[in-house]
Amino acid sequence: MTDAKAISDHWGKGDVYSRILDTMKLAGIDPNSVTVEQLAPVDHFHARGFPATVELADALPIKEGDRLVDIGCGLGGPARYLAKRFKCHVDGIDITAPFVDAANKLSVLVGMESAVECRHGDGQKLPYGDETFDGGYTQHVTMNVPDRNVFFGEAFRVLKPGAFFALTEHGLGEVGEPHHPVPWSEDGSGAYLMRPADTVAALEKAGFADIKVADTGEKYLQGYRRAIELAEKGEAPVFGTHILLGKLAPQIVRNAARNIEERRTHPVQIICFKPK
Repeated sequence: MTDAKAISDHWGKGDVYSRILDTMKLAGIDPNSVTVEQLAPVDHFHARGFPATVELADALPIKEGDRLVDIGCGLGGPARYLAKRFKCHVDGIDITAPFVDAANKLSVLVGMESAVECRHGDGQKLPYGDETFDGGYTQHVTMNVPDRNVFFGEAFRVLKPGAFFALTEHGLGEVGEPHHPVPWSEDGSGAYLMRPADTVAALEKAGFADIKVADTGEKYLQGYRRAIELAEKGEAPVFGTHILLGKLAPQIVRNAARNIEERRTHPVQIICFKPK
């Protein structure tokens, strides 16, 4: 099995869109009038979810009318949020076909299909022309990227001079390998974590400059602890990302917290720029 297929299979089991739609109805959300905000508990399918997207957006120099690329767009939640908030256009690409299918159908549900366009593809071979985008980002995708040099090189290629590039990820910590399962891998297969310093070096090699790294470990740890607390009290929301993680969700969340506590993972947010 190729890396791409293994990673896609890990994330996209079954009919993702139908699962979201069915759970939406269980939660009392009408698909015919659903809003971007109501979708947020599920369609920001990355660590800390919607709050992490908002925090990243607050730090980015996005302007009205910009064209952005979301590499590893998942279900399209961040792309829809940014497109709505900044009145910009977002092109998304993801290696998991069921996610792309769900992303486009969800965009239609909220009337944003003209502002957000997602397609199936690999971030290591972007189907866009040189210097196309005013900015780009990738949220918790790089843990599953086999070749960071190629991935960052492609991001650099499709960005205009002066454009920003942002990423959030669980970097590799200083104390051993992570406990599994975790959100990006059940047993360690398909996982390619790097220490933050090595990620910065790869970004520099691709040509990026003005690289700023923020440690987000404590914020992620508190988020995981809150999810664990709600689950233990039987108060976990009906409509949440756990519906996509499956039966391993409780163990996955516990390991994600434990890995940060034991310094096996090192979550970071990185923002950099393509020189003008």
